[in-house]
Amino acid sequence: MKCLPPALSIVLLLTGCGAGRGSSQPPVTPPSGVSVSLAQWRSDEAAHRLQVAVRNTSETSVHFTDIQLVTPSFTTLPPRGADASIGRTDRTDLPIPYGAANCTPGRLPEVRPATVVAHVSTGSEPPRRVVFDVPHPDPLLTRLLRDECSEYLIKQTVSIEFGPEWRLSGKAMRGDLMITRRGAGTVTVTGIGSTTHYIATSDHHPLGVLKAAEQRMEAPVELTPGNCTPHAFAEAKKAFLFPVRASVDGGEERVIIVVPPKPQQDRLIAYALEACGLGGN
Repeated sequence: MKCLPPALSIVLLLTGCGAGRGSSQPPVTPPSGVSVSLAQWRSDEAAHRLQVAVRNTSETSVHFTDIQLVTPSFTTLPPRGADASIGRTDRTDLPIPYGAANCTPGRLPEVRPATVVAHVSTGSEPPRRVVFDVPHPDPLLTRLLRDECSEYLIKQTVSIEFGPEWRLSGKAMRGDLMITRRGAGTVTVTGIGSTTHYIATSDHHPLGVLKAAEQRMEAPVELTPGNCTPHAFAEAKKAFLFPVRASVDGGEERVIIVVPPKPQQDRLIAYALEACGLGGN
């Protein structure tokens, strides 16, 4: 028997052992009757998380070892462990985080095709790498990409933050949004939207205009409680995700989510509890 050089022997050994998880083996087709789609619950939004909705119409149980979203539109994160056995079901949700949107300066990008990559085993078979195609264009990914990249475009020009001083005035909390220049252009801050817990209003319409030669401005805002039930306070998921609408140089209006810092959140919660008559509970 002819002996192989040591280097070639190592190459062949590694090639023969490369069929395990994490190797470059080609993916197999999804198990028969198993499909996926993407969804997002309200509690997922602040956590930058998605749900991979798995449907299994077959009589054979499948086991997901891990799961991953892969698309050029978002940064690809490492696979997320799943450890989920799924029998015949209309829908089973597997949560995964998703990466930051891949935005382009000056314009909104088009959403790119996406796949869900998972290691899946059927019956007693070992896990195999499976690629599920997500129907394109996916409406959820389209919205998430649009929202994040709209925010990105505004953030290239200005930063928008809650000002440090918020004071009780009558039955409302009054303060300012601080708009600070980062890039070129005239920025019009059109308005601020309410959240699940707070109604946001202003006497100024638009809230303010930061002219091209200006570096900073303040836009006054008023907050009042929007939901006074104890259940609402206990289950708050988006209480402080305030949508602020703005445009640059008269262009399309974009939305940026502005979140007050934790000390202001604590103060607003204490104010809302008191205003709702729940301060003693």
